[in-house]
Amino acid sequence: MKSSSGHGLDSITTSSSTTPDTSPASSNGPGNNGPVAYGYTAAVARHFSSHPLPGATERGRVVRVDRSRLLVAAGPDLLHLPYPLTGEAAVTGDWVWMGPNRGGERQILGVLPRLSELSRKRAFEDSSAAQVLAANMDTIGVVVPVDRPLTHNRLERTLVAAWDSGAAPLVIVTKADLAGVADDVVGKVILQAAGVEVVTTSAETGDGVPELLAHIPAGGTIVLLGPSGAGKSTLINALVGREVQHTGEVRSGDFRGKHTTTSRELVPLPNGTVLMDTPGVRGFGLFDAEDGMGGMFDDIEALAGRCRFSDCAHQGEPGCAVQEAIAVGALEERRWHNYLKLQRELAALARRHDAAAQRAYQREWHQKVVMAGRSQRSAERGLHEQQDRQDRAGRKRR
Repeated sequence: MKSSSGHGLDSITTSSSTTPDTSPASSNGPGNNGPVAYGYTAAVARHFSSHPLPGATERGRVVRVDRSRLLVAAGPDLLHLPYPLTGEAAVTGDWVWMGPNRGGERQILGVLPRLSELSRKRAFEDSSAAQVLAANMDTIGVVVPVDRPLTHNRLERTLVAAWDSGAAPLVIVTKADLAGVADDVVGKVILQAAGVEVVTTSAETGDGVPELLAHIPAGGTIVLLGPSGAGKSTLINALVGREVQHTGEVRSGDFRGKHTTTSRELVPLPNGTVLMDTPGVRGFGLFDAEDGMGGMFDDIEALAGRCRFSDCAHQGEPGCAVQEAIAVGALEERRWHNYLKLQRELAALARRHDAAAQRAYQREWHQKVVMAGRSQRSAERGLHEQQDRQDRAGRKRR
Protein backbone atom coordinates (compact mmCIF):
# COMPACT_ATOMS: atom_id res chain seq x y z
CA MET A 1 0.00 0.00 0.00
CA LYS A 2 1.53 3.27 -1.09
CA SER A 3 1.60 6.24 1.24
CA SER A 4 -0.39 9.31 0.33
CA SER A 5 0.03 11.29 3.53
CA GLY A 6 2.50 12.29 6.20
CA HIS A 7 3.03 14.43 9.30
CA GLY A 8 6.04 16.50 8.30
CA LEU A 9 8.26 13.56 9.25
CA ASP A 10 9.44 10.72 7.02
CA SER A 11 6.55 9.41 4.96
CA ILE A 12 5.46 5.86 5.54
CA THR A 13 5.38 3.26 2.79
CA THR A 14 4.19 -0.27 3.39
CA SER A 15 4.23 -3.00 0.82
CA SER A 16 3.75 -6.72 0.55
CA SER A 17 6.02 -9.09 -1.28
CA THR A 18 3.17 -11.44 -2.02
CA THR A 19 -0.22 -10.84 -3.57
CA PRO A 20 -3.19 -12.55 -1.84
CA ASP A 21 -4.64 -15.39 -3.89
CA THR A 22 -8.20 -14.21 -4.41
CA SER A 23 -8.91 -16.37 -7.46
CA PRO A 24 -12.19 -18.29 -7.24
CA ALA A 25 -11.79 -21.65 -5.53
CA SER A 26 -12.46 -24.81 -7.43
CA SER A 27 -15.61 -26.64 -6.45
CA ASN A 28 -14.09 -30.01 -7.27
CA GLY A 29 -13.80 -32.54 -4.49
CA PRO A 30 -15.98 -33.23 -1.45
CA GLY A 31 -16.68 -30.31 0.85
CA ASN A 32 -14.96 -27.79 -1.42
CA ASN A 33 -18.10 -26.03 -2.67
CA GLY A 34 -17.78 -22.75 -0.81
CA PRO A 35 -19.85 -19.58 -1.36
CA VAL A 36 -17.86 -17.81 -4.09
CA ALA A 37 -20.22 -14.81 -4.10
CA TYR A 38 -19.31 -14.18 -0.44
CA GLY A 39 -15.53 -14.21 -0.79
CA TYR A 40 -14.69 -17.91 -1.06
CA THR A 41 -11.35 -17.96 -2.90
CA ALA A 42 -8.49 -20.38 -3.41
CA ALA A 43 -6.77 -18.90 -0.36
CA VAL A 44 -9.87 -19.49 1.78
CA ALA A 45 -10.15 -23.04 0.42
CA ARG A 46 -6.59 -23.69 1.64
CA HIS A 47 -7.52 -22.21 5.03
CA PHE A 48 -10.33 -24.76 5.30
CA SER A 49 -8.00 -27.56 4.22
CA SER A 50 -5.54 -26.53 6.94
CA HIS A 51 -8.25 -26.82 9.59
CA PRO A 52 -10.21 -30.01 8.88
CA LEU A 53 -13.08 -31.04 11.17
CA PRO A 54 -14.37 -34.61 11.53
CA GLY A 55 -17.88 -35.00 10.17
CA ALA A 56 -17.79 -31.69 8.28
CA THR A 57 -18.99 -31.89 4.69
CA GLU A 58 -19.68 -28.29 3.66
CA ARG A 59 -18.10 -24.85 3.90
CA GLY A 60 -19.96 -21.63 4.60
CA ARG A 61 -19.67 -18.03 5.72
CA VAL A 62 -21.70 -16.09 8.29
CA VAL A 63 -23.58 -13.34 6.43
CA ARG A 64 -25.49 -11.90 9.38
CA VAL A 65 -25.93 -12.64 13.09
CA ASP A 66 -29.53 -12.56 14.29
CA ARG A 67 -30.77 -12.97 17.84
CA SER A 68 -31.48 -16.68 17.70
CA ARG A 69 -29.91 -17.83 14.43
CA LEU A 70 -27.17 -17.15 11.92
CA LEU A 71 -27.68 -16.36 8.26
CA VAL A 72 -25.05 -18.48 6.50
CA ALA A 73 -24.02 -18.60 2.84
CA ALA A 74 -23.46 -22.20 1.74
CA GLY A 75 -22.67 -22.54 -1.96
CA PRO A 76 -25.49 -20.72 -3.76
CA ASP A 77 -27.84 -21.00 -0.75
CA LEU A 78 -28.58 -18.71 2.21
CA LEU A 79 -29.58 -20.66 5.31
CA HIS A 80 -30.87 -19.73 8.76
CA LEU A 81 -29.01 -22.06 11.11
CA PRO A 82 -28.67 -22.39 14.90
CA TYR A 83 -25.49 -21.23 16.59
CA PRO A 84 -22.46 -23.58 16.41
CA LEU A 85 -22.69 -26.80 18.40
CA THR A 86 -19.39 -25.96 20.08
CA GLY A 87 -20.90 -22.85 21.68
CA GLU A 88 -18.41 -20.56 19.94
CA ALA A 89 -19.55 -16.98 19.40
CA ALA A 90 -19.69 -16.52 15.62
CA VAL A 91 -19.65 -13.04 14.09
CA THR A 92 -20.38 -11.65 10.64
CA GLY A 93 -17.62 -12.71 8.25
CA ASP A 94 -16.68 -15.95 10.03
CA TRP A 95 -15.93 -19.04 7.96
CA VAL A 96 -17.67 -22.13 9.30
CA TRP A 97 -17.68 -25.88 8.82
CA MET A 98 -21.10 -27.48 8.39
CA GLY A 99 -22.45 -31.02 8.31
CA PRO A 100 -25.75 -32.94 8.56
CA ASN A 101 -27.50 -33.54 11.86
CA ARG A 102 -29.45 -36.71 12.71
CA GLY A 103 -32.40 -35.47 10.70
CA GLY A 104 -30.22 -34.83 7.67
CA GLU A 105 -30.47 -31.05 8.04
CA ARG A 106 -27.44 -28.77 7.93
CA GLN A 107 -25.83 -27.58 11.14
CA ILE A 108 -22.74 -25.56 12.02
CA LEU A 109 -20.04 -27.80 13.48
CA GLY A 110 -17.31 -25.25 14.10
CA VAL A 111 -15.80 -21.82 13.37
CA LEU A 112 -12.44 -21.53 11.63
CA PRO A 113 -9.62 -19.44 13.16
CA ARG A 114 -9.97 -15.83 12.01
CA LEU A 115 -7.54 -14.37 9.51
CA SER A 116 -8.35 -10.85 10.73
CA GLU A 117 -10.57 -9.49 13.48
CA LEU A 118 -11.97 -6.03 14.23
CA SER A 119 -12.55 -5.59 17.95
CA ARG A 120 -13.31 -2.84 20.41
CA LYS A 121 -13.71 -2.61 24.16
CA ARG A 122 -17.28 -3.20 25.28
CA ALA A 123 -19.23 -0.01 25.77
CA PHE A 124 -19.58 0.10 29.57
CA GLU A 125 -16.70 1.85 31.27
CA ASP A 126 -15.58 -0.86 33.72
CA SER A 127 -15.45 -3.62 31.13
CA SER A 128 -12.15 -5.23 30.17
CA ALA A 129 -13.71 -7.55 27.59
CA ALA A 130 -13.58 -7.27 23.81
CA GLN A 131 -16.52 -7.00 21.44
CA VAL A 132 -15.70 -8.51 18.06
CA LEU A 133 -17.40 -6.50 15.31
CA ALA A 134 -16.28 -8.33 12.17
CA ALA A 135 -14.00 -11.13 10.99
CA ASN A 136 -11.97 -12.13 7.93
CA MET A 137 -11.97 -8.77 6.17
CA ASP A 138 -9.15 -7.65 3.89
CA THR A 139 -9.80 -3.91 4.10
CA ILE A 140 -11.36 -1.62 6.70
CA GLY A 141 -12.84 1.48 5.14
CA VAL A 142 -13.00 4.27 7.72
CA VAL A 143 -15.78 6.53 6.43
CA VAL A 144 -15.35 10.29 6.95
CA PRO A 145 -18.19 12.57 5.70
CA VAL A 146 -17.35 16.13 4.69
CA ASP A 147 -20.65 17.60 5.90
CA ARG A 148 -19.61 17.70 9.55
CA PRO A 149 -16.57 18.83 11.54
CA LEU A 150 -13.61 16.46 11.37
CA THR A 151 -12.86 14.85 14.73
CA HIS A 152 -9.14 14.18 14.55
CA ASN A 153 -8.90 12.14 17.75
CA ARG A 154 -11.77 9.89 16.69
CA LEU A 155 -10.18 9.27 13.30
CA GLU A 156 -6.86 8.33 14.91
CA ARG A 157 -8.59 6.06 17.43
CA THR A 158 -10.50 4.23 14.70
CA LEU A 159 -7.40 3.85 12.54
CA VAL A 160 -5.51 2.34 15.48
CA ALA A 161 -8.20 -0.36 15.73
CA ALA A 162 -8.08 -0.84 11.95
CA TRP A 163 -4.31 -1.30 11.95
CA ASP A 164 -4.57 -3.73 14.84
CA SER A 165 -7.18 -5.91 13.12
CA GLY A 166 -4.78 -7.45 10.62
CA ALA A 167 -6.63 -5.89 7.67
CA ALA A 168 -5.47 -2.95 5.55
CA PRO A 169 -6.99 0.41 6.59
CA LEU A 170 -8.43 2.76 3.98
CA VAL A 171 -9.99 6.20 4.58
CA ILE A 172 -13.10 6.89 2.48
CA VAL A 173 -14.25 10.50 2.33
CA THR A 174 -17.97 10.63 1.47
CA LYS A 175 -20.48 13.28 0.37
CA ALA A 176 -17.84 15.28 -1.50
CA ASP A 177 -20.61 16.86 -3.59
CA LEU A 178 -22.37 18.42 -0.58
CA ALA A 179 -19.79 20.85 0.70
CA GLY A 180 -17.59 23.49 -0.86
CA VAL A 181 -14.96 22.74 1.77
CA ALA A 182 -14.42 19.18 0.54
CA ASP A 183 -10.84 19.87 -0.58
CA ASP A 184 -9.99 21.36 2.80
CA VAL A 185 -11.43 18.36 4.65
CA VAL A 186 -9.62 15.91 2.37
CA GLY A 187 -6.36 17.75 2.94
CA LYS A 188 -6.76 17.53 6.71
CA VAL A 189 -7.66 13.83 6.50
CA ILE A 190 -4.59 13.06 4.39
CA LEU A 191 -2.36 14.78 6.96
CA GLN A 192 -4.09 12.90 9.78
CA ALA A 193 -4.26 9.43 8.26
CA ALA A 194 -0.65 8.44 8.90
CA GLY A 195 0.23 6.93 5.54
CA VAL A 196 -3.16 5.37 4.88
CA GLU A 197 -4.60 5.73 1.37
CA VAL A 198 -7.47 8.26 1.14
CA VAL A 199 -10.23 7.96 -1.47
CA THR A 200 -12.77 10.75 -2.04
CA THR A 201 -16.23 9.65 -3.15
CA SER A 202 -19.67 10.98 -3.97
CA ALA A 203 -22.37 8.33 -4.04
CA GLU A 204 -24.76 10.81 -5.68
CA THR A 205 -22.54 11.53 -8.69
CA GLY A 206 -20.55 8.29 -8.74
CA ASP A 207 -17.27 10.13 -8.40
CA GLY A 208 -14.56 8.04 -6.75
CA VAL A 209 -16.50 4.76 -6.84
CA PRO A 210 -14.20 3.10 -9.44
CA GLU A 211 -11.15 4.26 -7.46
CA LEU A 212 -12.61 2.73 -4.30
CA LEU A 213 -13.23 -0.61 -6.01
CA ALA A 214 -9.65 -0.58 -7.31
CA HIS A 215 -8.39 -0.71 -3.71
CA ILE A 216 -10.18 -4.00 -3.02
CA PRO A 217 -9.10 -7.24 -4.72
CA ALA A 218 -11.77 -9.37 -6.38
CA GLY A 219 -12.98 -11.79 -3.74
CA GLY A 220 -11.79 -9.46 -0.98
CA THR A 221 -13.98 -8.21 1.87
CA ILE A 222 -14.19 -4.57 2.98
CA VAL A 223 -15.85 -3.39 6.19
CA LEU A 224 -17.26 0.14 6.19
CA LEU A 225 -16.85 1.77 9.58
CA GLY A 226 -18.12 5.21 10.57
CA PRO A 227 -20.71 7.21 12.52
CA SER A 228 -24.44 7.23 11.77
CA GLY A 229 -25.31 9.39 8.81
CA ALA A 230 -21.83 9.15 7.31
CA GLY A 231 -23.24 7.85 4.02
CA LYS A 232 -22.19 4.19 4.32
CA SER A 233 -25.52 2.77 3.15
CA THR A 234 -25.76 5.26 0.26
CA LEU A 235 -22.24 4.34 -0.78
CA ILE A 236 -23.09 0.64 -0.71
CA ASN A 237 -26.12 1.27 -2.94
CA ALA A 238 -23.86 3.09 -5.40
CA LEU A 239 -21.33 0.24 -5.39
CA VAL A 240 -23.99 -2.44 -5.83
CA GLY A 241 -25.84 -0.44 -8.50
CA ARG A 242 -29.24 -0.75 -6.83
CA GLU A 243 -30.84 -0.05 -3.47
CA VAL A 244 -29.94 -2.82 -1.08
CA GLN A 245 -29.67 -0.65 2.05
CA HIS A 246 -32.17 1.86 3.42
CA THR A 247 -30.93 5.43 3.80
CA GLY A 248 -32.09 8.20 6.11
CA GLU A 249 -31.82 11.94 6.63
CA VAL A 250 -29.13 13.60 8.73
CA ARG A 251 -30.16 16.19 11.32
CA SER A 252 -28.65 19.57 10.53
CA GLY A 253 -28.26 20.55 14.20
CA ASP A 254 -25.90 17.82 15.38
CA PHE A 255 -25.12 16.00 12.10
CA ARG A 256 -26.47 12.75 13.53
CA GLY A 257 -28.17 10.32 11.25
CA LYS A 258 -30.83 7.74 11.92
CA HIS A 259 -29.49 4.20 12.34
CA THR A 260 -30.67 2.89 8.97
CA THR A 261 -28.33 -0.10 9.35
CA THR A 262 -29.26 -2.19 12.40
CA SER A 263 -26.99 -5.20 11.95
CA ARG A 264 -23.69 -6.15 10.32
CA GLU A 265 -24.34 -7.91 7.04
CA LEU A 266 -22.28 -9.02 4.05
CA VAL A 267 -23.35 -7.64 0.67
CA PRO A 268 -21.81 -9.24 -2.47
CA LEU A 269 -20.89 -7.08 -5.45
CA PRO A 270 -20.97 -8.16 -9.11
CA ASN A 271 -17.16 -7.95 -9.40
CA GLY A 272 -16.65 -10.49 -6.59
CA THR A 273 -15.96 -7.96 -3.83
CA VAL A 274 -17.87 -8.37 -0.56
CA LEU A 275 -19.00 -5.36 1.46
CA MET A 276 -19.96 -5.27 5.11
CA ASP A 277 -22.06 -2.39 6.34
CA THR A 278 -22.05 -1.75 10.08
CA PRO A 279 -24.37 0.25 12.37
CA GLY A 280 -23.07 3.72 13.18
CA VAL A 281 -20.41 3.58 15.90
CA ARG A 282 -20.37 6.57 18.26
CA GLY A 283 -17.39 5.48 20.34
CA PHE A 284 -14.50 3.13 19.74
CA GLY A 285 -12.86 1.95 22.93
CA LEU A 286 -9.52 0.31 22.14
CA PHE A 287 -8.85 -3.26 23.20
CA ASP A 288 -5.33 -4.69 23.32
CA ALA A 289 -4.24 -2.58 20.35
CA GLU A 290 -0.48 -2.29 20.78
CA ASP A 291 0.13 -3.37 17.18
CA GLY A 292 -2.38 -0.78 15.98
CA MET A 293 -0.66 1.94 17.98
CA GLY A 294 2.58 1.06 16.23
CA GLY A 295 0.90 1.28 12.84
CA MET A 296 -0.85 4.58 13.51
CA PHE A 297 1.82 6.35 15.57
CA ASP A 298 5.03 4.83 14.25
CA ASP A 299 6.33 8.35 13.54
CA ILE A 300 6.08 9.18 17.26
CA GLU A 301 7.61 5.87 18.32
CA ALA A 302 10.45 6.43 15.86
CA LEU A 303 11.04 9.87 17.38
CA ALA A 304 11.05 8.39 20.89
CA GLY A 305 13.79 6.02 19.78
CA ARG A 306 16.02 9.00 18.87
CA CYS A 307 15.95 10.57 22.33
CA ARG A 308 19.30 10.94 24.10
CA PHE A 309 18.17 8.83 27.05
CA SER A 310 16.50 5.43 26.62
CA ASP A 311 14.20 6.10 29.59
CA CYS A 312 13.22 9.60 28.41
CA ALA A 313 9.78 10.61 29.70
CA HIS A 314 9.49 13.32 26.99
CA GLN A 315 8.74 15.99 29.58
CA GLY A 316 11.69 18.39 29.26
CA GLU A 317 14.69 16.08 29.41
CA PRO A 318 17.70 17.28 27.38
CA GLY A 319 17.97 15.71 23.95
CA CYS A 320 14.29 14.74 23.77
CA ALA A 321 13.54 14.21 20.06
CA VAL A 322 9.76 14.26 20.67
CA GLN A 323 9.75 17.69 22.28
CA GLU A 324 12.15 19.02 19.65
CA ALA A 325 9.79 17.84 16.87
CA ILE A 326 6.87 19.57 18.60
CA ALA A 327 8.88 22.77 19.01
CA VAL A 328 9.73 23.01 15.29
CA GLY A 329 6.24 21.99 14.16
CA ALA A 330 7.26 18.57 12.75
CA LEU A 331 4.93 16.87 15.26
CA GLU A 332 1.50 18.28 16.06
CA GLU A 333 1.08 18.76 19.81
CA ARG A 334 -2.56 17.63 19.63
CA ARG A 335 -1.44 14.39 18.03
CA TRP A 336 1.17 13.84 20.74
CA HIS A 337 -1.39 14.37 23.51
CA ASN A 338 -3.84 12.00 21.80
CA TYR A 339 -1.09 9.38 21.60
CA LEU A 340 -0.49 9.73 25.35
CA LYS A 341 -4.23 9.52 26.03
CA LEU A 342 -4.60 6.30 24.05
CA GLN A 343 -1.55 4.80 25.75
CA ARG A 344 -3.06 5.59 29.17
CA GLU A 345 -6.34 4.03 28.05
CA LEU A 346 -4.62 0.83 26.96
CA ALA A 347 -2.61 0.69 30.19
CA ALA A 348 -5.76 1.11 32.28
CA LEU A 349 -7.49 -1.60 30.27
CA ALA A 350 -4.55 -3.95 30.83
CA ARG A 351 -4.73 -3.31 34.57
CA ARG A 352 -8.48 -3.98 34.62
CA HIS A 353 -8.00 -7.09 32.52
CA ASP A 354 -5.33 -8.41 34.90
CA ALA A 355 -7.53 -7.61 37.90
CA ALA A 356 -10.50 -9.35 36.28
CA ALA A 357 -8.34 -12.40 35.53
CA GLN A 358 -7.12 -12.45 39.13
CA ARG A 359 -10.68 -12.26 40.46
CA ALA A 360 -11.78 -15.06 38.12
CA TYR A 361 -8.86 -17.19 39.31
CA GLN A 362 -9.72 -16.51 42.96
CA ARG A 363 -13.37 -17.40 42.36
CA GLU A 364 -12.37 -20.62 40.62
CA TRP A 365 -9.92 -21.50 43.37
CA HIS A 366 -12.50 -20.73 46.06
CA GLN A 367 -15.04 -22.91 44.29
CA LYS A 368 -12.54 -25.78 44.12
CA VAL A 369 -11.77 -25.41 47.83
CA VAL A 370 -15.47 -25.36 48.68
CA MET A 371 -16.16 -28.39 46.50
CA ALA A 372 -13.16 -30.21 47.97
CA GLY A 373 -14.45 -29.42 51.46
CA ARG A 374 -17.87 -30.73 50.58
CA SER A 375 -16.37 -33.88 49.10
CA GLN A 376 -14.26 -34.40 52.24
CA ARG A 377 -17.27 -33.90 54.54
CA SER A 378 -19.33 -36.21 52.34
CA ALA A 379 -16.64 -38.89 52.49
CA GLU A 380 -16.35 -38.57 56.27
CA ARG A 381 -20.12 -38.71 56.65
CA GLY A 382 -20.19 -41.84 54.45
CA LEU A 383 -17.56 -43.56 56.58
CA HIS A 384 -19.41 -42.60 59.76
CA GLU A 385 -22.69 -43.98 58.42
CA GLN A 386 -20.97 -47.17 57.30
CA GLN A 387 -19.45 -47.58 60.76
CA ASP A 388 -22.88 -47.05 62.36
CA ARG A 389 -24.42 -49.72 60.13
CA GLN A 390 -21.67 -52.16 61.03
CA ASP A 391 -22.14 -51.43 64.75
CA ARG A 392 -25.91 -51.95 64.53
CA ALA A 393 -25.41 -55.20 62.64
CA GLY A 394 -22.99 -56.41 65.31
CA ARG A 395 -25.41 -55.63 68.13
CA LYS A 396 -28.20 -57.54 66.37
CA ARG A 397 -26.02 -60.64 66.02
CA ARG A 398 -25.25 -60.55 69.70
